[in-house]
Amino acid sequence: MLEARVAAFVEHYDHVRAHESLGNLIPADVDFGRDEAVLRERERIKRQTLTDRRLRHHAQAA
Repeated sequence: MLEARVAAFVEHYDHVRAHESLGNLIPADVDFGRDEAVLRERERIKRQTLTDRRLRHHAQAA
């Protein structure tokens, strides 16, 4: 029982919970070298969101 709970905690800690000290990445992404790809994708989504918001704002203002 204890081993299962510890394993569940480690799974959550390493594969689910983002860590502020890691740039809000999960440790598994950093450990397996996916961190740069995750950060690039976040930046792409952020740029697209800002573009969409700007277009919606201009459409409402017109």
